[in-house]
Amino acid sequence: MPDVKLIKINEQLADLLDIDIGFLTSQAGLRFLSGKNSENLPNSISLAYAGHQFGHLVPQLGDGRAVLLGDKICKDGVRRDIQLKGSGKTYFSRGGDGRAGIGPVIREYLISESMHHLGVPTTRSLAVLSTGEKVVRAEVTPGAMLARVATSHVRVGTFEFFALRNQRENIRKLADFMIERSHPDLCEKKKKYELFFERIVIGQARLVAQWNSVGFIHGVMNTDNTSISYETIDYGPCAFMDSYEANKVFSSIDQFGRYAFSNQARVAPWNLSRLAETILFLISENTSEAIKVVEEILFDFDKHFNNSLDILSSRKLGIKNNSKNTSSLYSELLNLMEAGKADFTHTFKSLKAILIKEDTSIFLNNFIGLDEDNQRALNKWLGDWKKFMKENNESKAKAIDLLSSSNPEFIMRNHLVEKSIVKATEDDFSDFEILSDLLINPYEIKENHEAFYKAPTNKEVVHKTFCGT
Repeated sequence: MPDVKLIKINEQLADLLDIDIGFLTSQAGLRFLSGKNSENLPNSISLAYAGHQFGHLVPQLGDGRAVLLGDKICKDGVRRDIQLKGSGKTYFSRGGDGRAGIGPVIREYLISESMHHLGVPTTRSLAVLSTGEKVVRAEVTPGAMLARVATSHVRVGTFEFFALRNQRENIRKLADFMIERSHPDLCEKKKKYELFFERIVIGQARLVAQWNSVGFIHGVMNTDNTSISYETIDYGPCAFMDSYEANKVFSSIDQFGRYAFSNQARVAPWNLSRLAETILFLISENTSEAIKVVEEILFDFDKHFNNSLDILSSRKLGIKNNSKNTSSLYSELLNLMEAGKADFTHTFKSLKAILIKEDTSIFLNNFIGLDEDNQRALNKWLGDWKKFMKENNESKAKAIDLLSSSNPEFIMRNHLVEKSIVKATEDDFSDFEILSDLLINPYEIKENHEAFYKAPTNKEVVHKTFCGT
């Protein structure tokens, strides 16, 4: 890396990690963030894992362009990994150069930090560096590197790696490691592996519900991108939806819609079934008994997902307590939004204006070209919602507060990310800096930045995203 420079340091995350910001911005910190003082980090490693990619098993994947420097106990008492992404060739590079271009690095920084501030569990981004190299992908682009942080980088594919090699003792060690690290209260439990699996299922169900509640499409939900710590990991061909489409796909490689928005809650339990297969022997020596145990846990995925989404969706409607009625209201509105090509974020956000201004026009203007039947259905929905709001809220003020805290003003829209990347390739990081600032308070509007809160024009809409490799 001929000319490493610090582009961005995440001061909030550095503080959580309890790493001195003065050190990180010094020459010594730059060497640390770029892996140049690796002689002082003799145990840095690349992680092995396998994975089902679009349903097809690949026996060996692994960190082809990432190095795990180590872990650190943070100010909140949580142990977190610090990993470099784009740092060069590893044992698992599979013929690649192990580098990263500026585009994927900026995309991961912006979207992962946006997810964090929206309250969605995620890996995080500590720093962005330029390397002074040129990286060849679909085109030549400036080289960059990301310092990434996670409570763990172990994936479903990590367990699959050892299962494929029939390395049962290593599977046991890995499970025990994760239990000791993330679930120490289970260490002495008789059914610790069963309880461990149950927590992963519940955690993943809640995570996908949170994705859906903010219109996020992961784009590449392979088992090697499914975190055992149920954090969002791998920000390749991901995006937030603009206009609502149940079957929306952004990934350029997802030709058959396997990872479409509406399929995320179906793919997650499929991935978890692959994890279950690797740990059956830990749960019971009797395979039939073990299968029965994991099936019962997996069958509850939908319950946990729906419960979580029902709570989140009712709050998005400004209703504190969820019920069958709020679930129906939410589903009906989504159907009308799809028919009317309504923007996901703006539609929910505009409900607040109905209460504040007693004017429905801002809400109705989100819907384009509805036929007469759908227009009548939308007016009926609006009447039902108003009636339900009156019956189920203590006061208008509390309803407005709930709508404000449940519906972001700002999301990291695809056209904003792409514009910032285009500028960054020309060494202009002005948009990147603005977006990095706006994402910190997504439920508030910052003055003089109105353009960043708008939905894209037809010309600005980005229809496809691409994997950084």
